[in-house]
Amino acid sequence: MVSSSHEALHRIFQKDPALLTRALQGVLRIPFPEPREFAAMNVDLTEIEPVERRVDTLLRAETDEGAYLLVVESQGDIDKRKRGSWPYYLSYLHEKYRCEPVLIVITQSHATARWAAEPIHLGVRGCPSLTVRPFVLGPDNVPVIVDDQEAERDVPLAVLSAMTHGKGPQAAVILESLATALRTIDPDSAAVFVQFVDSCLADRQAQQMWRDLMTAMQYFWRHPLAEQVRGEGREEGREEGREEGRAEGWAAAILRTFQRRQIDVPDPVRDRILASTDLDELGTWFDRSHEVADARELFTEGS
Repeated sequence: MVSSSHEALHRIFQKDPALLTRALQGVLRIPFPEPREFAAMNVDLTEIEPVERRVDTLLRAETDEGAYLLVVESQGDIDKRKRGSWPYYLSYLHEKYRCEPVLIVITQSHATARWAAEPIHLGVRGCPSLTVRPFVLGPDNVPVIVDDQEAERDVPLAVLSAMTHGKGPQAAVILESLATALRTIDPDSAAVFVQFVDSCLADRQAQQMWRDLMTAMQYFWRHPLAEQVRGEGREEGREEGREEGRAEGWAAAILRTFQRRQIDVPDPVRDRILASTDLDELGTWFDRSHEVADARELFTEGS
């Protein structure tokens, strides 16, 4: 179980290493060569001396130009100690593996992103012996994905968008687009991504919205995080409670979609949505709620 945004922000690249390449090439515009394969590596950089040093995620990317070591650091706040440890990580890895190391910092904070992007100069001022330039992924450059089709084309990137922009004003639209896209991939991968996003949503309203959407789509019940919401109920009656919760989640998602699209919902339509307990019916209505121009068309076949 992913318990913190720190873990989720770097572990998404363990789940989908190719996302890191797409972020380097598409977001940061870095001419990184296309990897043939990836391999996860030991993140422990501790030497014989009792000084523990660990990176968050370390991947080896094999390309036609040779091997690269991709060092991913999840950074919540400004930490001046990193100005010393990051150059150490790169020098150590280069010496040990004789591969080119690449440092990528990912954060949800605008201020932390600006700080992390500052070059690190070691040596004589104005003429440093060593300069480290971290590549930073954050709310200033990770794309805001609010279109369903765009989210479906690259679900991991849509997940990264939700994770980095979860505090922003467009969080609701991002989460709804991602929710739709998650239905197009395998349930096991979707469940992992659901947990990553949930761990990164610091805004309680956005997190509750996400949990409502995922409960409706039945992904939220696939991992231990759901226990925080389900409580300590016994097996008897639990399935009935789950079905009721899923129906309520679907209904809330439909009404929220209309609200986002600024479509008025007459009371009879609202009452029918809230009264339904048919998950298939509610799922169909949810799909239609993104397309119809009038809430009353929700119940019209072929809308």
